Amino acid sequence: MRAVKAVFPGPIRQSAYIVGDLDHSIDQWLQIGVGPWTVLPSFVQADSEYRGQGTAPVVSIAFANSGELQIELIHQEDDAPSIYREFTDSGRTGFHHVAFWSDDFDATMAGAKAAGIPVVHHGTGGGIAKFAYLDAGGFTSEVVEVMELNDVTQSMMAMIRHSAVDWDGTDPVRVLG
Repeated sequence: MRAVKAVFPGPIRQSAYIVGDLDHSIDQWLQIGVGPWTVLPSFVQADSEYRGQGTAPVVSIAFANSGELQIELIHQEDDAPSIYREFTDSGRTGFHHVAFWSDDFDATMAGAKAAGIPVVHHGTGGGIAKFAYLDAGGFTSEVVEVMELNDVTQSMMAMIRHSAVDWDGTDPVRVLG
């Protein structure tokens, strides 16, 4: 058994879903009271590597919080090789991964390597923050994501979390960029 507890930092911060139609999926979550949604449209994940191959998938991503847990919806817009395309090419959509956020990304990744947990897809999000999807043996989900907490990601995650506190249903979708 791998020592996964020592590898992944803190609590699970995010539950992520791969979706075929981002707008429809946002509407479904809004119907059960989760929002507001912050959307990052047509984002190029430059500087990515998927299973040893350079790639730059184009994804639209939506984020909202339910309490402390962030919900992420991901829709890949192109055919670039990626962990997302692998999932949809197998005929699936829906729940894909849980994510941990690390303020010492490099140490977390060194711990994963020492534990024998392989990285499937990783990158820098175009220089915004390091991220990696790891094959942790399917104990929680298809893969497990680790995302670097830096000034940009901490600010964005705090903004998304705070927007959900006492949200009254107005302005349900907010587009970045």
